[in-house]
Amino acid sequence: MKRTSLAGRVGLRLTLTMLLGVTALGLTLSAQAMSYEQRQKLDLSEYTVTDPDASYFDVKARMALLQQTDNDLLQYNSDQLEPGPSCQQELSKPALDSVIRIPGYYPQPQAWKLASEPLFDFEDTVSNLAGAYVASGDDYYADCLVRFLDKWATQDALSQFYYDRLEPQGWYSTESMMFAAAMAYSIVRPVVADKRPEAIERINHWLNTLAHQHSSIRGGDPSCCNNHFYRRALYASMIGVLTDDDELFQFGVSAVYSALSDMTPRGALPHEMARGRRASHYQNYALLYLVNIMQVAYRQGYDLFDFEYDGHTVDDAVQFALDTFDDPAALGDLATHSQYYGFLDDEQYLAWMEVYLQHREDPRISHYVSQKRPIDNRSAGGYVTLYFMDPKAQPRALPEPEEQQLATFEPDT
Repeated sequence: MKRTSLAGRVGLRLTLTMLLGVTALGLTLSAQAMSYEQRQKLDLSEYTVTDPDASYFDVKARMALLQQTDNDLLQYNSDQLEPGPSCQQELSKPALDSVIRIPGYYPQPQAWKLASEPLFDFEDTVSNLAGAYVASGDDYYADCLVRFLDKWATQDALSQFYYDRLEPQGWYSTESMMFAAAMAYSIVRPVVADKRPEAIERINHWLNTLAHQHSSIRGGDPSCCNNHFYRRALYASMIGVLTDDDELFQFGVSAVYSALSDMTPRGALPHEMARGRRASHYQNYALLYLVNIMQVAYRQGYDLFDFEYDGHTVDDAVQFALDTFDDPAALGDLATHSQYYGFLDDEQYLAWMEVYLQHREDPRISHYVSQKRPIDNRSAGGYVTLYFMDPKAQPRALPEPEEQQLATFEPDT
Protein backbone atom coordinates (compact mmCIF):
# COMPACT_ATOMS: atom_id res chain seq x y z
CA MET A 1 0.00 0.00 0.00
CA LYS A 2 1.19 3.53 -0.78
CA ARG A 3 1.29 4.98 2.71
CA THR A 4 3.39 7.81 1.69
CA SER A 5 -2.95 36.07 2.04
CA LEU A 6 -5.36 37.74 1.42
CA ALA A 7 -4.51 41.46 1.06
CA GLY A 8 -6.55 44.63 1.34
CA ARG A 9 -9.65 45.58 3.24
CA VAL A 10 -11.98 44.27 0.55
CA GLY A 11 -10.42 40.84 0.69
CA LEU A 12 -10.46 40.80 4.47
CA ARG A 13 -14.12 41.83 4.56
CA LEU A 14 -14.99 39.11 2.06
CA THR A 15 -13.10 36.52 4.07
CA LEU A 16 -14.83 37.51 7.31
CA THR A 17 -18.20 37.37 5.57
CA MET A 18 -17.49 33.87 4.29
CA LEU A 19 -16.30 32.70 7.70
CA LEU A 20 -19.39 34.05 9.40
CA GLY A 21 -21.54 32.34 6.79
CA VAL A 22 -19.80 29.01 7.30
CA THR A 23 -20.07 29.38 11.08
CA ALA A 24 -23.78 30.13 10.86
CA LEU A 25 -24.28 27.18 8.54
CA GLY A 26 -22.35 24.94 10.90
CA LEU A 27 -24.52 25.98 13.82
CA THR A 28 -27.66 25.35 11.77
CA LEU A 29 -26.50 21.91 10.70
CA SER A 30 -25.40 21.00 14.21
CA ALA A 31 -28.83 21.90 15.51
CA GLN A 32 -30.25 19.23 13.19
CA ALA A 33 -27.91 16.51 14.46
CA MET A 34 -28.63 13.93 17.15
CA SER A 35 -27.20 15.17 20.44
CA TYR A 36 -25.06 13.12 22.78
CA GLU A 37 -27.93 13.11 25.27
CA GLN A 38 -30.39 11.84 22.67
CA ARG A 39 -27.99 9.12 21.68
CA GLN A 40 -27.72 7.91 25.27
CA LYS A 41 -31.48 7.38 25.33
CA LEU A 42 -31.56 5.02 22.33
CA ASP A 43 -32.88 1.56 23.15
CA LEU A 44 -30.45 -0.78 21.41
CA SER A 45 -31.07 -3.80 23.61
CA GLU A 46 -32.00 -5.92 20.59
CA TYR A 47 -28.38 -5.77 19.42
CA THR A 48 -26.41 -8.44 21.23
CA VAL A 49 -23.25 -10.32 20.32
CA THR A 50 -24.21 -13.63 18.73
CA ASP A 51 -20.80 -15.01 17.70
CA PRO A 52 -17.65 -13.72 19.46
CA ASP A 53 -15.46 -15.67 17.03
CA ALA A 54 -16.94 -14.06 13.91
CA SER A 55 -14.48 -11.68 12.30
CA TYR A 56 -15.71 -8.89 10.04
CA PHE A 57 -15.53 -11.32 7.12
CA ASP A 58 -15.78 -15.09 6.87
CA VAL A 59 -12.09 -15.90 7.21
CA LYS A 60 -12.29 -19.64 6.52
CA ALA A 61 -14.48 -19.23 3.45
CA ARG A 62 -12.29 -16.46 2.07
CA MET A 63 -9.08 -18.41 2.57
CA ALA A 64 -10.63 -21.39 0.79
CA LEU A 65 -11.64 -19.15 -2.11
CA LEU A 66 -8.16 -17.65 -2.34
CA GLN A 67 -6.63 -21.12 -2.53
CA GLN A 68 -8.79 -21.95 -5.56
CA THR A 69 -9.14 -18.68 -7.44
CA ASP A 70 -7.50 -18.06 -10.80
CA ASN A 71 -8.07 -14.31 -10.51
CA ASP A 72 -4.75 -12.65 -11.35
CA LEU A 73 -5.36 -9.63 -9.14
CA LEU A 74 -6.12 -11.70 -6.04
CA GLN A 75 -3.23 -14.04 -6.75
CA TYR A 76 -0.90 -11.06 -7.11
CA ASN A 77 -2.20 -9.58 -3.86
CA SER A 78 -1.68 -12.90 -2.08
CA ASP A 79 1.80 -13.33 -3.51
CA GLN A 80 2.79 -9.91 -2.19
CA LEU A 81 1.63 -10.75 1.32
CA GLU A 82 2.46 -14.43 1.57
CA PRO A 83 6.14 -14.09 2.58
CA GLY A 84 5.07 -12.02 5.58
CA PRO A 85 7.21 -10.07 8.02
CA SER A 86 9.79 -11.52 10.39
CA CYS A 87 8.11 -12.42 13.66
CA GLN A 88 11.33 -11.95 15.61
CA GLN A 89 11.69 -8.47 14.18
CA GLU A 90 8.09 -7.54 14.99
CA LEU A 91 8.37 -8.86 18.54
CA SER A 92 11.52 -6.80 19.12
CA LYS A 93 9.59 -3.55 18.72
CA PRO A 94 8.88 -1.76 22.02
CA ALA A 95 5.31 -1.34 23.20
CA LEU A 96 3.98 2.18 23.78
CA ASP A 97 3.60 1.95 27.53
CA SER A 98 4.28 5.63 28.30
CA VAL A 99 2.15 8.75 27.83
CA ILE A 100 1.00 9.17 24.22
CA ARG A 101 0.90 12.88 23.43
CA ILE A 102 0.61 13.93 19.78
CA PRO A 103 0.59 17.48 18.34
CA GLY A 104 -2.27 18.49 16.06
CA TYR A 105 -1.91 17.59 12.39
CA TYR A 106 -2.93 20.83 10.72
CA PRO A 107 -0.96 23.26 12.93
CA GLN A 108 2.16 21.05 13.09
CA PRO A 109 2.14 18.48 10.27
CA GLN A 110 5.82 17.55 10.48
CA ALA A 111 5.81 17.21 14.26
CA TRP A 112 2.59 15.20 14.01
CA LYS A 113 4.12 12.87 11.45
CA LEU A 114 7.25 12.26 13.52
CA ALA A 115 5.30 11.62 16.73
CA SER A 116 2.85 9.33 14.92
CA GLU A 117 5.41 7.02 13.31
CA PRO A 118 5.39 4.43 16.14
CA LEU A 119 1.59 4.42 16.08
CA PHE A 120 1.51 3.85 12.33
CA ASP A 121 4.10 1.12 12.68
CA PHE A 122 1.85 -0.69 15.15
CA GLU A 123 -1.07 -0.51 12.72
CA ASP A 124 1.11 -1.74 9.86
CA THR A 125 2.37 -4.63 11.95
CA VAL A 126 -1.02 -6.00 12.99
CA SER A 127 -2.48 -5.48 9.51
CA ASN A 128 0.47 -7.11 7.76
CA LEU A 129 0.53 -10.15 10.04
CA ALA A 130 -3.20 -10.71 9.58
CA GLY A 131 -2.85 -10.30 5.82
CA ALA A 132 0.09 -12.70 5.69
CA TYR A 133 -1.96 -15.31 7.55
CA VAL A 134 -4.92 -15.03 5.17
CA ALA A 135 -2.70 -15.06 2.08
CA SER A 136 -0.47 -17.94 3.12
CA GLY A 137 -2.69 -20.01 5.39
CA ASP A 138 0.33 -20.35 7.68
CA ASP A 139 -0.62 -20.29 11.38
CA TYR A 140 2.87 -18.92 12.09
CA TYR A 141 1.65 -15.41 11.27
CA ALA A 142 -1.51 -15.79 13.32
CA ASP A 143 0.52 -16.97 16.28
CA CYS A 144 2.98 -14.10 15.82
CA LEU A 145 0.17 -11.55 15.85
CA VAL A 146 -1.19 -12.95 19.11
CA ARG A 147 2.29 -12.92 20.66
CA PHE A 148 2.79 -9.34 19.48
CA LEU A 149 -0.51 -8.16 20.97
CA ASP A 150 0.13 -10.12 24.16
CA LYS A 151 3.35 -8.16 24.64
CA TRP A 152 1.38 -4.92 24.43
CA ALA A 153 -1.35 -6.27 26.68
CA THR A 154 1.13 -7.41 29.31
CA GLN A 155 2.61 -3.90 29.43
CA ASP A 156 -0.84 -2.25 29.44
CA ALA A 157 0.19 -0.28 26.37
CA LEU A 158 -1.95 2.56 24.95
CA SER A 159 -3.71 3.18 28.24
CA GLN A 160 -1.76 6.38 28.98
CA PHE A 161 -2.97 8.54 26.11
CA TYR A 162 -3.04 12.25 26.88
CA TYR A 163 -6.39 13.97 26.58
CA ASP A 164 -7.45 17.58 26.93
CA ARG A 165 -10.22 19.23 24.94
CA LEU A 166 -7.66 21.70 23.62
CA GLU A 167 -5.14 18.95 22.89
CA PRO A 168 -7.03 15.78 21.92
CA GLN A 169 -4.70 14.32 19.29
CA GLY A 170 -3.36 11.56 21.54
CA TRP A 171 -6.95 10.46 22.14
CA TYR A 172 -7.69 10.69 18.42
CA SER A 173 -4.63 8.73 17.38
CA THR A 174 -5.27 5.79 19.67
CA GLU A 175 -8.71 5.30 18.09
CA SER A 176 -7.24 3.79 14.96
CA MET A 177 -4.68 1.74 16.84
CA MET A 178 -7.49 0.08 18.75
CA PHE A 179 -9.64 -0.84 15.77
CA ALA A 180 -6.57 -1.87 13.77
CA ALA A 181 -5.63 -4.27 16.56
CA ALA A 182 -9.18 -5.54 17.08
CA MET A 183 -9.91 -6.17 13.41
CA ALA A 184 -6.61 -7.95 12.80
CA TYR A 185 -6.97 -9.97 16.01
CA SER A 186 -10.47 -11.08 15.02
CA ILE A 187 -9.00 -12.69 11.90
CA VAL A 188 -6.46 -14.85 13.70
CA ARG A 189 -7.80 -15.51 17.21
CA PRO A 190 -9.79 -18.69 16.46
CA VAL A 191 -6.73 -20.56 15.17
CA VAL A 192 -4.53 -19.59 18.14
CA ALA A 193 -7.05 -19.75 20.99
CA ASP A 194 -6.33 -23.35 22.01
CA LYS A 195 -2.57 -22.91 21.71
CA ARG A 196 -2.27 -19.73 23.80
CA PRO A 197 -5.31 -19.47 26.08
CA GLU A 198 -3.55 -17.29 28.68
CA ALA A 199 -2.41 -14.82 26.04
CA ILE A 200 -5.91 -14.71 24.58
CA GLU A 201 -7.35 -13.95 28.01
CA ARG A 202 -4.84 -11.13 28.56
CA ILE A 203 -5.47 -9.59 25.14
CA ASN A 204 -9.24 -9.77 25.56
CA HIS A 205 -9.04 -8.07 28.95
CA TRP A 206 -6.63 -5.41 27.64
CA LEU A 207 -8.75 -4.53 24.63
CA ASN A 208 -11.98 -4.47 26.61
CA THR A 209 -10.50 -2.26 29.33
CA LEU A 210 -9.01 0.09 26.75
CA ALA A 211 -12.29 0.35 24.87
CA HIS A 212 -14.26 1.26 27.99
CA GLN A 213 -11.59 3.71 29.16
CA HIS A 214 -11.27 5.43 25.80
CA SER A 215 -14.98 5.57 24.95
CA SER A 216 -15.87 6.93 28.39
CA ILE A 217 -14.48 10.28 27.24
CA ARG A 218 -17.36 12.13 25.63
CA GLY A 219 -15.23 14.63 23.76
CA GLY A 220 -16.07 18.20 22.92
CA ASP A 221 -18.23 19.50 20.12
CA PRO A 222 -18.09 18.17 17.44
CA SER A 223 -15.82 15.20 18.22
CA CYS A 224 -18.55 13.82 20.51
CA CYS A 225 -20.70 13.20 17.49
CA ASN A 226 -18.80 13.40 14.19
CA ASN A 227 -16.46 11.00 12.41
CA HIS A 228 -14.44 10.65 15.62
CA PHE A 229 -17.48 9.14 17.26
CA TYR A 230 -17.73 6.74 14.32
CA ARG A 231 -14.07 5.81 14.80
CA ARG A 232 -14.63 5.07 18.48
CA ALA A 233 -17.75 3.14 17.53
CA LEU A 234 -15.72 0.99 15.15
CA TYR A 235 -13.32 -0.23 17.81
CA ALA A 236 -16.23 -0.59 20.24
CA SER A 237 -18.21 -2.78 17.85
CA MET A 238 -15.28 -5.08 17.03
CA ILE A 239 -13.98 -5.31 20.60
CA GLY A 240 -17.55 -5.77 21.79
CA VAL A 241 -17.79 -8.83 19.56
CA LEU A 242 -14.40 -10.22 20.55
CA THR A 243 -15.08 -9.89 24.28
CA ASP A 244 -18.80 -10.70 24.14
CA ASP A 245 -19.61 -7.24 25.52
CA ASP A 246 -23.08 -6.10 24.45
CA GLU A 247 -22.54 -2.62 25.88
CA LEU A 248 -19.59 -1.97 23.61
CA PHE A 249 -21.31 -3.57 20.63
CA GLN A 250 -24.35 -1.35 21.14
CA PHE A 251 -22.08 1.69 21.42
CA GLY A 252 -20.86 0.78 17.96
CA VAL A 253 -24.35 0.34 16.54
CA SER A 254 -25.44 3.68 18.03
CA ALA A 255 -23.14 5.44 15.57
CA VAL A 256 -25.21 4.13 12.67
CA TYR A 257 -28.42 5.36 14.30
CA SER A 258 -26.81 8.73 14.97
CA ALA A 259 -25.52 9.13 11.42
CA LEU A 260 -28.83 8.17 9.82
CA SER A 261 -30.70 10.54 12.12
CA ASP A 262 -28.29 13.38 11.37
CA MET A 263 -28.52 13.20 7.58
CA THR A 264 -29.96 16.02 5.54
CA PRO A 265 -32.70 15.07 3.04
CA ARG A 266 -30.02 14.36 0.42
CA GLY A 267 -27.78 12.31 2.70
CA ALA A 268 -25.19 14.86 3.82
CA LEU A 269 -23.69 14.38 7.27
CA PRO A 270 -23.94 17.80 8.97
CA HIS A 271 -20.83 17.60 11.13
CA GLU A 272 -18.74 16.69 8.09
CA MET A 273 -20.23 19.47 5.97
CA ALA A 274 -18.89 21.94 8.53
CA ARG A 275 -15.36 21.15 7.28
CA GLY A 276 -15.61 23.68 4.45
CA ARG A 277 -13.42 22.78 1.48
CA ARG A 278 -12.90 19.34 2.99
CA ALA A 279 -16.62 18.62 3.34
CA SER A 280 -16.60 16.01 0.58
CA HIS A 281 -13.43 14.49 2.02
CA TYR A 282 -14.95 14.13 5.48
CA GLN A 283 -18.25 12.76 4.15
CA ASN A 284 -16.12 10.02 2.62
CA TYR A 285 -13.99 9.74 5.76
CA ALA A 286 -17.10 9.16 7.88
CA LEU A 287 -18.22 6.37 5.53
CA LEU A 288 -14.87 4.66 5.98
CA TYR A 289 -15.85 3.90 9.57
CA LEU A 290 -19.62 3.64 9.31
CA VAL A 291 -19.48 0.98 6.60
CA ASN A 292 -17.01 -1.08 8.63
CA ILE A 293 -19.24 -0.86 11.72
CA MET A 294 -22.13 -2.08 9.61
CA GLN A 295 -20.02 -4.95 8.33
CA VAL A 296 -19.11 -6.01 11.87
CA ALA A 297 -22.81 -5.94 12.78
CA TYR A 298 -23.71 -7.84 9.59
CA ARG A 299 -21.49 -10.70 10.68
CA GLN A 300 -23.44 -10.82 13.94
CA GLY A 301 -26.71 -11.17 12.03
CA TYR A 302 -27.82 -7.52 11.84
CA ASP A 303 -28.17 -6.14 8.31
CA LEU A 304 -27.70 -2.42 8.87
CA PHE A 305 -27.06 -1.94 5.16
CA ASP A 306 -30.81 -2.38 4.66
CA PHE A 307 -31.72 -0.59 7.88
CA GLU A 308 -33.77 2.62 7.66
CA TYR A 309 -33.93 5.14 10.48
CA ASP A 310 -35.57 8.56 10.42
CA GLY A 311 -36.20 8.05 6.71
CA HIS A 312 -32.59 7.35 5.76
CA THR A 313 -30.31 4.44 4.91
CA VAL A 314 -26.56 4.43 4.46
CA ASP A 315 -27.16 4.48 0.70
CA ASP A 316 -28.24 8.12 0.99
CA ALA A 317 -24.88 9.13 2.46
CA VAL A 318 -23.03 7.05 -0.11
CA GLN A 319 -24.84 8.51 -3.10
CA PHE A 320 -24.42 12.05 -1.78
CA ALA A 321 -20.69 11.48 -1.40
CA LEU A 322 -20.44 10.14 -4.95
CA ASP A 323 -22.47 13.07 -6.27
CA THR A 324 -20.02 15.50 -4.68
CA PHE A 325 -17.08 13.60 -6.18
CA ASP A 326 -18.67 13.98 -9.61
CA ASP A 327 -19.60 17.64 -9.18
CA PRO A 328 -19.00 19.80 -6.09
CA ALA A 329 -22.13 21.75 -7.02
CA ALA A 330 -23.99 18.83 -5.46
CA LEU A 331 -23.03 20.34 -2.11
CA GLY A 332 -25.44 23.21 -2.77
CA ASP A 333 -25.09 25.75 0.02
CA LEU A 334 -23.75 23.21 2.53
CA ALA A 335 -20.10 24.00 1.79
CA THR A 336 -17.86 25.81 -0.67
CA HIS A 337 -17.70 24.27 -4.13
CA SER A 338 -13.91 24.70 -4.12
CA GLN A 339 -13.33 21.24 -2.67
CA TYR A 340 -10.16 19.32 -1.88
CA TYR A 341 -10.16 16.02 -3.77
CA GLY A 342 -6.62 14.78 -3.19
CA PHE A 343 -7.97 11.93 -1.09
CA LEU A 344 -9.39 10.26 -4.20
CA ASP A 345 -5.83 9.60 -5.35
CA ASP A 346 -5.08 7.54 -2.25
CA GLU A 347 -6.49 4.02 -2.09
CA GLN A 348 -6.83 3.86 1.68
CA TYR A 349 -9.67 6.39 1.62
CA LEU A 350 -11.59 4.07 -0.72
CA ALA A 351 -11.33 0.97 1.47
CA TRP A 352 -14.96 1.21 2.57
CA MET A 353 -16.07 0.89 -1.05
CA GLU A 354 -14.71 -2.64 -1.34
CA VAL A 355 -16.80 -3.67 1.67
CA TYR A 356 -19.88 -1.80 0.44
CA LEU A 357 -19.78 -3.63 -2.90
CA GLN A 358 -20.42 -6.86 -1.01
CA HIS A 359 -23.88 -5.50 -0.26
CA ARG A 360 -24.69 -3.23 -3.20
CA GLU A 361 -23.96 -3.04 -6.91
CA ASP A 362 -22.87 0.47 -7.82
CA PRO A 363 -21.17 1.35 -11.11
CA ARG A 364 -19.61 4.54 -9.78
CA ILE A 365 -18.05 2.77 -6.82
CA SER A 366 -16.91 -0.07 -9.06
CA HIS A 367 -15.15 2.47 -11.25
CA TYR A 368 -13.33 4.11 -8.34
CA VAL A 369 -12.07 0.88 -6.82
CA SER A 370 -11.07 -0.58 -10.20
CA GLN A 371 -8.54 2.23 -10.58
CA LYS A 372 -6.87 1.51 -7.23
CA ARG A 373 -7.03 -2.22 -6.57
CA PRO A 374 -5.57 -3.94 -4.70
CA ILE A 375 -6.79 -1.66 -1.91
CA ASP A 376 -5.85 -1.75 1.73
CA ASN A 377 -6.08 0.46 4.78
CA ARG A 378 -3.68 -0.35 7.58
CA SER A 379 -6.26 0.34 10.30
CA ALA A 380 -9.82 0.34 8.93
CA GLY A 381 -10.29 -3.02 7.28
CA GLY A 382 -6.78 -4.08 6.34
CA TYR A 383 -6.36 -5.76 2.95
CA VAL A 384 -9.93 -5.24 1.82
CA THR A 385 -9.49 -6.30 -1.80
CA LEU A 386 -7.99 -9.59 -0.66
CA TYR A 387 -10.75 -10.04 1.91
CA PHE A 388 -13.81 -8.84 -0.01
CA MET A 389 -13.46 -8.49 -3.79
CA ASP A 390 -15.62 -10.76 -5.92
CA PRO A 391 -13.18 -12.61 -8.22
CA LYS A 392 -15.52 -11.86 -11.12
CA ALA A 393 -15.35 -8.11 -10.51
CA GLN A 394 -11.90 -7.45 -11.95
CA PRO A 395 -9.38 -9.93 -13.36
CA ARG A 396 -6.24 -7.83 -12.93
CA ALA A 397 -4.96 -4.54 -11.56
CA LEU A 398 -4.86 -1.54 -13.87
CA PRO A 399 -1.42 -0.06 -14.55
CA GLU A 400 -0.61 2.91 -12.39
CA PRO A 401 0.33 6.29 -13.86
CA GLU A 402 4.09 6.80 -14.04
CA GLU A 403 3.88 9.68 -11.61
CA GLN A 404 1.25 9.75 -8.92
CA GLN A 405 0.90 12.26 -6.11
CA LEU A 406 -0.70 10.52 -3.17
CA ALA A 407 -2.61 12.31 -0.47
CA THR A 408 -1.40 12.13 3.09
CA PHE A 409 -3.78 10.07 5.17
CA GLU A 410 -4.94 12.89 7.41
CA PRO A 411 -6.36 12.49 10.88
CA ASP A 412 -9.31 14.58 11.90
CA THR A 413 -8.49 17.45 14.24
